[in-house]
Amino acid sequence: MNKKIVLSFLLTLAFVLNIEAQQNASPHDFGKMWTFENPPKEWLKETYGMDVQDDWFDYVRKSSLKFATWCSASFISDQGLIMTNHHCSRDVVTKLQKEGENFDKHGYYAATLADERKANGLFVEQLIEAADITTLIMAKIKNAKTDDEKATLQKAALDEIEQMYKEKPEWKNLRTQVVTFYSGNKFSIYGYKRYNDIRLVWVPELDLGFFGGDPDNFTYPRYNLDATFWRAYDDDGKPLNTSNNYLKFNKYGAEEGEPVFVVGNPGRTERYRTVAQLEYDRDYRYPFMYKFLKNRNEYMMDKYNAMKQNPEKEYEAQELLNRIANIANSMKVYGGITKGLNDPALFNRKVEMENYIRSKSPGLTYWDEIAKMYKDMSPNGWASVHLSPSPFRGNIISLMHDLYNYKELVKNGESALKKEQLKNTILGKLETLNEPNQKDLFALALQEIKEDIYPGDMTLQKVLGNRSIEAYINYLLSNTKFSDEKFSASFFEKEASMSGIKDPLLDAADILVPKYKEAIQAAQATEGARKNLEAKIASQTFKVFGDQLPPDATFTLRISDGVIKGLNYNGTIAPVNTTYYGLYDRYYSHKKVFPWSLPERWLNPSAELLQAPYNTVSTNDIIGGNSGSPLINKNKEAVGLIFDGNIESLPGNFIFDEEQNRAVSVHAGGIFAALKYIYKAERIIKEID
Repeated sequence: MNKKIVLSFLLTLAFVLNIEAQQNASPHDFGKMWTFENPPKEWLKETYGMDVQDDWFDYVRKSSLKFATWCSASFISDQGLIMTNHHCSRDVVTKLQKEGENFDKHGYYAATLADERKANGLFVEQLIEAADITTLIMAKIKNAKTDDEKATLQKAALDEIEQMYKEKPEWKNLRTQVVTFYSGNKFSIYGYKRYNDIRLVWVPELDLGFFGGDPDNFTYPRYNLDATFWRAYDDDGKPLNTSNNYLKFNKYGAEEGEPVFVVGNPGRTERYRTVAQLEYDRDYRYPFMYKFLKNRNEYMMDKYNAMKQNPEKEYEAQELLNRIANIANSMKVYGGITKGLNDPALFNRKVEMENYIRSKSPGLTYWDEIAKMYKDMSPNGWASVHLSPSPFRGNIISLMHDLYNYKELVKNGESALKKEQLKNTILGKLETLNEPNQKDLFALALQEIKEDIYPGDMTLQKVLGNRSIEAYINYLLSNTKFSDEKFSASFFEKEASMSGIKDPLLDAADILVPKYKEAIQAAQATEGARKNLEAKIASQTFKVFGDQLPPDATFTLRISDGVIKGLNYNGTIAPVNTTYYGLYDRYYSHKKVFPWSLPERWLNPSAELLQAPYNTVSTNDIIGGNSGSPLINKNKEAVGLIFDGNIESLPGNFIFDEEQNRAVSVHAGGIFAALKYIYKAERIIKEID
């Protein structure tokens, strides 16, 4: 089947399925995160009239970057100037402050090249080479008779082929990465060039880079200067010559309806999961994590509100706010995915698509087999989440794990070094045992267990007995001998009789920790079989659609197509661009209070600034990891900077909804206006304009 026939089939499948089943499943439910070694040339030609060839894809690929290990970025000048997000940079830039400086309050602009500050340890990576190695791998494993033999041959083949590419002249000195797509149906190898001398050029104040904070997060219309400029330097300490690969900065942006492309490194999607897996996610995995994050967010906000009243705790309060921002962001993600999984319109599309693929796979029972495995995992879903040790669950549950594990080390005759390391960890945590916040976090954890424990499971009752959660915690802290330093020290000297020591902390550990280990071990016991089934199911999907559907995100470079397009919200229409007028409306409407506050130098805006476009919105397919990705037009120009999605995009973990999903960018004109009218960054303006 040639590409045009395949493309035609893809374009009509949603319509066919809609007629047959009165639903809305579409091949694009799997998204539009295309790989560069298999770019959608025919799709772009058919959809946008763009007859783009390899040189176009090569150029934008080499102009785009992986920013450290967590974000995306791009070159935007011929002198190594790099554009990424404020939120991708903030944890790094604070370490570059000199005494008396506060970048959160005042931002930073390097007025001269000499003022650009090197961030030790920071790096960016440029994808120089990319190759599809599927044919080579398949030739090595075609004679495998069992799944285990196939896995062994595949690993050996991957190692051998990676070494072969490392020896190619054009791959010399590149970091290689082998990536598996479609659960083992396709393979690629990537070669990255790393730049280690990265220096800060400009970062706005926190008030601008985090404007609106958590309340405005995942919303649109939006008013956020979530941007930062860095510069890459070569081995001689000079600005890197990137004249062959950079995105020209287009301060005019893109017009409504214009095709635009996001080039970046989306982190992880799960769009090929089966209905049974998604049901497990809906009922256990995501709601439990959402509850965990929501409870911690509320608890930490109470602490922050009390702390910020004390001027002496300003720095401590700011650090806590950073942690709250991260928790709140994750909370919205998990909440959005959970809401999407409970949306019949979205979930039924997954059911319909699975039924369609199964109709093309007569006699195969892979889906039923994996459903049985997840049904068996369900009773332990609560334990795998709520019993795991985490700093956000406090030290009491963590101590239970450590004490139980220490007894296991003794029982198994492990080395003195291992025991000494764990002993020191335990003693450190015991110092916090009676702190009020530890009691609070333990109470939260027990309440979550009570609410989510599988019906009929007696684990919590064995711990509490007839006591309430509050009464039990008071009992435990009042009666545990581990509150006494002498007992704690002597505990580790009683290896011969350790298993017979009675203490409420040890008693609870002997109930909760084995239950957690049982849940994890039960999941791990079927992990290999589940992965084999996932590979077989992906193979069937692959047989139906081929590689005309993009694979799940893997934090490797992808290109996503879309158009500049507004959306309906709250009974009205969100425009494709916001302006700085809106920023000041939010500032005054929210009484100038953080996270809608503004620094002093922003308080007398010019008419030119007020009228400048600020943020923009498009239909591109993005996910976490795309932060910092350039939004480009067909002329390979940067017209925006991706920093967020709308709230409707959060189900994008398992399904891409073309109608509602929106990618939110800082408009190139918004960045340019800030540099010109507020920061007076003439040197940088001249470089990018």
